[in-house]
Amino acid sequence: QVQLVESGGGLVQPGGSLRLSCAASGFIFSIYGMGWYRQAPGKQRELVARIASGGSTNYADSVKGRFTISRDNAKNTVYLQMNSLKPEDTAVYYCNAGSPIGSRYDYWGQGTQVTVSS
Repeated sequence: QVQLVESGGGLVQPGGSLRLSCAASGFIFSIYGMGWYRQAPGKQRELVARIASGGSTNYADSVKGRFTISRDNAKNTVYLQMNSLKPEDTAVYYCNAGSPIGSRYDYWGQGTQVTVSS
């Protein structure tokens, strides 16, 4: 069975850092693009970062220069390093596996809460 399990969320102060992890199983990880999305209360879900199977990356303008997405195919894991965190980064962060045959076949994790507050 397919699983995407996020971890690493928590409460941090503004300016702090967190590293999120998403451990994948049950599919051929190396051929899927992977992404991180987030949803804050009362807001639409938005793309934060994505990394293609070939390693190219894209970031939302709001996180460029602060967040870094990476993947380790040997560990079937994707990471999101978050630095210089701001209160507006507070959201539930979701891991996404983008199917090479179309988004209707994407997989999603259950989410992990990130709260940035003093």
